[in-house]
Amino acid sequence: MGDAVEVEVGDRDVRISNPDRVYFPERGETKLDLVHYYLAVGDGIVNALRERPCMLHRFPKGVAEKKVHQKRVPAGAPPWLETVRVEFPRYGRHAYELCVTELASVIWAVQMSTVEFHPWNSRRADTEKPDEWRIDLDPGPDCDFATVRRVAHVVHGVLDELGAVGWPKTSGGSGMHVYVRIEPEHGFSDVRRAALAFAREVERRAPDDVTTTWWRKDRDPSKLFVDYNQNTRDHTIAAAYSVRGVPDARVSAPIRWDEVDTVEPAELTIATMPARYRELGDLHAGIDDAVFSIAPLLEWAERDEAEGAEIPPEEGG
Repeated sequence: MGDAVEVEVGDRDVRISNPDRVYFPERGETKLDLVHYYLAVGDGIVNALRERPCMLHRFPKGVAEKKVHQKRVPAGAPPWLETVRVEFPRYGRHAYELCVTELASVIWAVQMSTVEFHPWNSRRADTEKPDEWRIDLDPGPDCDFATVRRVAHVVHGVLDELGAVGWPKTSGGSGMHVYVRIEPEHGFSDVRRAALAFAREVERRAPDDVTTTWWRKDRDPSKLFVDYNQNTRDHTIAAAYSVRGVPDARVSAPIRWDEVDTVEPAELTIATMPARYRELGDLHAGIDDAVFSIAPLLEWAERDEAEGAEIPPEEGG
C-alpha cells in the first residue's frame, strides 16, 4: 500500500499510513486523495464541525467494504486532539467524541479511515442545547429529484416568511438538507417539535409532494419526507463538505439557492469540489451570523397540538 507519508497541516504533522489504498473503487481515488480533498476544503469542513461532538463513519478497507460507526476517540490519539464528553442516558454510558477545532483533527480522522463526518447539532459549550435546526428533505424510493427541487423552493419560501436564513446543501445522496442557525436556548425535544411544525407547514403548501407521516410503512413512496427527526438528540447527518461513503465519492455540498434547479449531486465529488471551493469559497461561511429564534415555530407546534396533532415518538420511524 506504499510507505506512510507525513502531511503538514498548520503547525501539525499528521502521519498517513497506507496512502495508496483505494477507497472509492468506482473512481480509483485513494486514502491520500481523500486527505487532499479535505485539505482543499479545510476552512469549510472545520466551520461545519467546529466545537461539535462528531461521530465518525470509518471505512478501513474502502467504501466497498464494511463501515464502522465510531463515537469514541480511541486510545492512542495524539495529545493535541480535542474531545467532548457526551452522555447516553438510555444506556447509562458516556463517550468522549472528536471535537474539531482545527483542520489537523479532520486529517487525523481521515488517517483513522474516516470518510464521513457526522456532527451533532449542538456544541460543547452546552451539548444539550442545539444551535442548528436541520431540515432533511428525504425522498421516498419512488420520488424523483425534481420533487426535491420543488420542495426545496417551498422550504425557502416558508423560511423567508419567518425571517430565517436557510443554508442549503446536497445530501450526497438523493436528497437535500437545509440548515438554520438557531439560538441555543431550547432542548432537543423542543427543537424537534419546532422542526415538526415547520414540516407540517411545508406539507400543507405542497401536499402532492410532501409527507410527514411518521411510520415508513405508511408513507407514500412517491413523496418526500421532511425528516424532522434529524433534530432528535444524538441523531446526526453528514456535515457540509463531508464526503459520503459511496463508490462515486460524492460530497454533501453547500449550494446557493439559485442552484437548486440546476445542481446535479452526482457531479459534486472529491474530484470536482476543490475547484468549486477555490472559485466560490465556503458557501456556509456566514451561517453563524444569521441566528433565528424558533419561538414562532413553537407557537405553530402549540397550535397544531391544540388541534389534535400528535408528536410522534423519537425513535422507530
